Amino acid sequence: MSTIAAIATSHGVGSIAVIRLSGPASLDIAKKLSKKDNFIPRRATLTSLFDTSDDLIDESLVIYFQAPRSFTAEDVIEFQCHGGLVVADMILSEVLKHGARLAEPGEFSKRAFLNGRIDLTEAEAIAKLIETKSIDAAKILTRQMKGEVKEFVDSVRENLIETLAFVEVNIDYAEEDLPQNLMDQIKIKLENLRIELKKTYDSSRRREGLINGFKVAIVGKPNVGKSSLLNSLLNYERAIISEIAGTTRDTIEEEVRIGTHLIKIVDTAGIREADDAIEKIGIERSKMAIEESDIVIAMFDNSREFDDEDREILHMLNSYENKDILHVINKSDLETKLDSTALHVNKITLNCNEQVDSIALAIEKILDVSSQDDELLLSSKRQMEAVKVTYESIEASTELLSEGELELFAFHLNEAIISIASISKNFDRVEILDSMFGSFCLGK
Repeated sequence: MSTIAAIATSHGVGSIAVIRLSGPASLDIAKKLSKKDNFIPRRATLTSLFDTSDDLIDESLVIYFQAPRSFTAEDVIEFQCHGGLVVADMILSEVLKHGARLAEPGEFSKRAFLNGRIDLTEAEAIAKLIETKSIDAAKILTRQMKGEVKEFVDSVRENLIETLAFVEVNIDYAEEDLPQNLMDQIKIKLENLRIELKKTYDSSRRREGLINGFKVAIVGKPNVGKSSLLNSLLNYERAIISEIAGTTRDTIEEEVRIGTHLIKIVDTAGIREADDAIEKIGIERSKMAIEESDIVIAMFDNSREFDDEDREILHMLNSYENKDILHVINKSDLETKLDSTALHVNKITLNCNEQVDSIALAIEKILDVSSQDDELLLSSKRQMEAVKVTYESIEASTELLSEGELELFAFHLNEAIISIASISKNFDRVEILDSMFGSFCLGK
């Protein structure tokens, strides 16, 4: 096994930088750079580091994690040196001269997985935790690093294996019908598992924004104040505002923190019947933004009558049963001409040029409800797809059990076991691992 090395902190100006090594030559390399004979495991040692010409590079803290009591279960060395644009690169260069090679993205975590220190759910939680911008997501991912998803997977897997083992024993005696009460017990057990899996899948889909970031789309016909609302929420002039209909031709995306949530707000092109080819593309992108959003702010103009364009937007939004929608009546400072009786869901009336606190509070309330849900949250699309395949396979197997098709029942139950186990266990093909861990940053 080769020894790998990487700078594990962000590149740039900072007070401290960390260079990490993992592999059999780690300790020997640390001794060569420091000219010390020994390092006590798990103790920080302040020492000078030298290059191959015996010139001083830096004074650094060196920590030795002895195998298998390290993140990768291999010998690991961490050099904690002064930060900046040069020192860490100089130390890394010397480490490579002494026989280490530059780590590939995610290779430290990949080695931890292959050496049994973490499973796939913990590896994915680590990757997501590094990227997350949400306090609530960080709490969830920390629980997953402690094995929350693994425990769920192991429980489902054990129940499925137990059921499959019993039925397979009886396949050789298929001419003898299984007792009806036993059949009923198996069906109840599988149905409870299916319901639990489906509930976990639906909940994770609904709260996906906690991990990947929530998206809020501002929609409406032209000139209702969508860009003004975006600028007010951002507290600076991000979008161009004018009285000319169709000024915003494309979607504009910006991030803003509301409460504990960092959300992406999308200002969309006005939705209407348009002849201009470019405007038509912008309108199609507006509709796509609605599809992808977690919350939709539907804006209406208090100073204009409720017309066919408003009615069409309302009809389009009503087709999204599971999407949170806020109806915002803008320009409250002008004479009221809008008949708002059709707007009855989370209705907010304001002048977005002056005060948007009511919208921010409404968004925060919706997102806080999602955050407070204590149900298990799957952190990746890979996990969600595996759970979906599992409960669909259980559903198919139950139908076959009712028909007495035990061999086909066993086939589908095997599919369910393989699918749920793939969330935390090893895959058969190494290239799948390379693809997943390749999205990690260097030094992790």
